[in-house]
Order: sequence, then C-alpha cells, then structure tokens
Amino acid sequence: MKQLARWRQFGGWWTRYAHDARSTKCEMTFSVFVPDGATAAPTLYYLSGLTCTDENFVHKAGAARQASSRGVALVVPDTSPRGNGLAGEDDAYDFGTGAGFYVDALQEPWASAGYKMESYVATELRDLVDGLEGVDADNAGLTGHSMGGHGALTLAFKYPDRYASVSALAPICNPTRCPWGVKAFEGYLGSVDAGEDHDACKLVAKHETGRFDSILVDQGAEDQFLVGDIDQLRPESFRAACDKAGQNLNLRYHPGFDHSYFFISTFIDDHVDFAADRLLNNNNKKHAAS
Repeated sequence: MKQLARWRQFGGWWTRYAHDARSTKCEMTFSVFVPDGATAAPTLYYLSGLTCTDENFVHKAGAARQASSRGVALVVPDTSPRGNGLAGEDDAYDFGTGAGFYVDALQEPWASAGYKMESYVATELRDLVDGLEGVDADNAGLTGHSMGGHGALTLAFKYPDRYASVSALAPICNPTRCPWGVKAFEGYLGSVDAGEDHDACKLVAKHETGRFDSILVDQGAEDQFLVGDIDQLRPESFRAACDKAGQNLNLRYHPGFDHSYFFISTFIDDHVDFAADRLLNNNNKKHAAS
C-alpha cells in the first residue's frame, strides 16, 4: 500500500492510499480521515454513488468537521475497478467504470475482470483499514449516497457481525424494481432474480425483527430521480418493507433538495452523529466488559 496524498482538515488528517487489490484485480484507491489523537477511532464507511471516485465525498461533503468533533474515522472507497480493459466498460455512466453497484459479479466477463465490489468493501478494504494507526476497524458503521446508499443498506444486512450502524442518503432502496438496478443485476449477475440478494427491501425481510435499533434515511423531496415517471430510489417501498419486518426506520423528506452534493453536505453531519452515537456506545460496552 502506498500513500498518494495527505491533507489537513478540521482537527485531523485525510490520507489517500493506493494498493493492488486481489478482489478487483487492479490498483484501487481509498481515502481515510483520522481525528487528531485517535488511538482506536470507530470507523464510518461512506459508499459513493454512480460516476464517483473516492475523492468526490472528501472534497465536497465537509464530513470531517463532525467526524473530528465526535472522534470518528471516515473511510471512503472507490466505486468500481478501473482500467481493467473490458469492452464496453466505459460506455455508460450507470454500468462498468464508476458503477460497481457493490455486488460480486457472477456474469462474464465482469466476474473474471474483478467486478467484486462487495468482497472489496466488506472484506479486503476492512482488512487494510484494520492495519491503519488510530482506527478501530472492528467497530464500524456504513452510510452512503444513491448507489452507495444501496451498498450501505445491503452490506449492513448481509454482514450483520461487521456493522453496528447503517444510514443512507437518497439510496436506491429497491433495485430489482428500478432501471439502474435492473441493468446492473442483469449485467453483473445474469438476472434480476439474482439481484434479490442485493435488494434492501428483500434483505430486511430475511433478518430478525429490529436487526438495527434504527436506520436513518434522508431523501430530497425534489430529487430528480425520485419525482416523475421513473422512480429510481423507491424509499416508500423500503418503508413498507421495514414496517412489515418490524425494523425501525427514520425516513425524512427534505423540501427543496435534489440528488446533489448540496443535499449530501447539508445532512451528512446527521449521519456522522447517527453512527457516532451507536459506535461510541459500542466502545463503552467493550470497555465495561474488559
């Protein structure tokens, strides 16, 4: 692993790394914020949306201010393998480069070419973070936006022993029922039916009542992917699935906000606080038990 850059911000340091990744078969980049003086900071992973890299959130969201205040580390991975040379990899914004969808591809040529973002985020990146100074990789939460919100919700339910908190901003809640998800699942997995294992509305029903004490979802009421004839996000489907499963959900709509980083930067502090409340409580429990 090599360090690419380092920036001072809000009482801590952002560091950007590159490494040769086994799961994605290419060099991957990720960014980490560690507050000053941290010895075992709880870790909040932020998963980005379509077309993003690990840098968009770092530069635009301003999340480090609240993370520093609460003593939480931030980890921001990339959204797909890059430069693996597949035909069609760069043809569309919503499939291929920048659009890994946080699944492990089953369909060729994507499976052999390293489109394994579920394994990368949930296992390989976690192991790398575990070796970083000041970070507690075993006390972790997930949040994300859009495609990354889909990733946060689904990975939290699929790996309940690894994540103690989950929230999302304008997530793709029901991807088996929206064009983005259908395209991704048919391309990476071979069918929409195979995508049911990566659909938050399906996954919440498979877990015990109240897997998480609460899930926070923020949604811009004027989101261009929510209003109109095509609803890519389907938050009400997730509300109905949570209600049926007995999972507490705080779904908040915000008038005037769209799908952009203006929305993300306005509400990201709430998501840092939401995770910090749960992860720091985990720390207290660990100390009390030791």
